[in-house]
Amino acid sequence: MSRRLAAEAIGSFFLFAGVLGSGVTAENLMDGNVAVALLANTIATGAILYVLIAMLGPISGAHFNPVVSIAFALRRETRVRIALLYILVQLLAGALGALAVHLMFDLPILQLSTKARTGVGQWTGEAIATFGLVLTILVTLKRLPGSVPASVALYITAAYWFTSSTSFANPAITVVRSLSDTFAGIAPVDVPGFIAAQLVGMMLAVGVGGWLSADPPTGEDG
Repeated sequence: MSRRLAAEAIGSFFLFAGVLGSGVTAENLMDGNVAVALLANTIATGAILYVLIAMLGPISGAHFNPVVSIAFALRRETRVRIALLYILVQLLAGALGALAVHLMFDLPILQLSTKARTGVGQWTGEAIATFGLVLTILVTLKRLPGSVPASVALYITAAYWFTSSTSFANPAITVVRSLSDTFAGIAPVDVPGFIAAQLVGMMLAVGVGGWLSADPPTGEDG
């Protein structure tokens, strides 16, 4: 268990630091070009996500995300106690990742974001982003487990661009991004709406994913 929690902590630290740190670098270098800054942020996020899942997946399952931990608990593939421990570690280690980014870039260590992200369009984007992420994990893990790192990384890379919210799809990183007034931030007041949408998307994905990935009854010919 100690190794599993350590893997979740390390993964959450580097994933959250990767999202925030690449956002800071992109904003600093792109001279106001938001599209190029988002592209740089996207590439860095997808890259670090692939590495972390490939490296730490065999140890902890590489959740790094409360909706993933909750989804596995609902499917009775992870015990509730373990899921709660994972979520606590994801939040704490992710917050340390944000603090590390602020320290690396000589920013105020303690911050609150002022970037507004709210409205039906943004919430819909988060619900869809989270639905797709959890569905990708559940179905790929059942049908083609060796492709999970690439599938998840590529999904998030795409979802940065096809969703209105730029695909947070993760309650822990949503909370942590509210603690950073940088390119990837979200105002604390807007966090509950995002998390509610993420939970809706996760619940739908658990139902659909279970149906899609279920083994057919003996003799079923499709």
